Amino acid sequence: MLVKPGELSSCLCRWCWIPNWLPSWCPTSEKQLQTAEDKMLRYLNTAFSKQYVPISGGNLLWTLDFSSDTARDKTPLVLIHGFGGGVGLWAQNLDDLSQYRPIFALDLLGFGQSSRPLFSSDASEAEDQFVESIEQWRAKMGLESMILLGHNLGGYLAVSYAIKYPERVKHIVLVEPWGFPERPDTVESDRPIPVWIKALGAMFSPFNPLAGLRLVGPLGPTLVQTLRPDFKKKFSAMFSDNTVSDYIYHLNVLLPTIIGETAFKNMTIPYGWAKRPMLERMDQLRPEIPLTIIYGSRSSIDSNSGSTIKEMRPHSHVEIITIRGAGHYVYADQPEDFNHQVLQACDKVD
Repeated sequence: MLVKPGELSSCLCRWCWIPNWLPSWCPTSEKQLQTAEDKMLRYLNTAFSKQYVPISGGNLLWTLDFSSDTARDKTPLVLIHGFGGGVGLWAQNLDDLSQYRPIFALDLLGFGQSSRPLFSSDASEAEDQFVESIEQWRAKMGLESMILLGHNLGGYLAVSYAIKYPERVKHIVLVEPWGFPERPDTVESDRPIPVWIKALGAMFSPFNPLAGLRLVGPLGPTLVQTLRPDFKKKFSAMFSDNTVSDYIYHLNVLLPTIIGETAFKNMTIPYGWAKRPMLERMDQLRPEIPLTIIYGSRSSIDSNSGSTIKEMRPHSHVEIITIRGAGHYVYADQPEDFNHQVLQACDKVD
């Protein structure tokens, strides 16, 4: 079943027991998401275009295109957001990065303003659906090769794509990547998990990760502002209001967005570990594809995976960069330093 952009109603996020004549339980709509994204991008100085790029099955991938005439001879950099993200979160990076080479940012299939087809419940097949959508997008855009930059889930998919289509990838930049290590066998013995947390985990395991945000309905926007005030701080150089939290809210409560969320859930095991850890497949990535791995010094993400990758690829270029003062959202916490490091990594390509 395909839900196309432009065909969503404003009351998709509605509990079945709420009568149709009552207001939508979650105050969101596709139009509100579009408006929220426009607000995120309104201070950009660089000219860009926006378009839906058609791929197979009638699906569309929402794309921002920064292709300046002066940089068309350079390998394009493609930005792939993480779980629960969208193109608007690159707002502090797009101007700087696009001065030196073509930049493309897309909403992953199942997220943001892209189409939301049903994903397989099988982790391998769901992953392949993401990868194939990126390849079809590349072909439609006419890109011979790319530098792939992926944050969180986007990093995982960037490597998966490069394993399958190595001739299309000149460099991979992993930013706080998700899904690389195995879940350690000692996790419970070294750091025992309280019984009440296990009980809650079992209770909510059938639900998607962001179900709670939709559960609170009209209180959702306030909940995002209350629980994640750090997002407002991250973008304080651009916005003094709730622009960022509003965008994040609409990204993650519009009901079809749970399609991508469900795909991600199907790719995980309890406590957020990947069912198919990427470290187990790094030997399938061609040694000539260079890697740059960027972590934030204040992030809770374990950077040991970066060191493991470097050890696994002794004859390949693997550079590990830690950006001081940054957390998991490195590109938003320290955008100037992040942009500089990414540009230096890209310069190694051309």
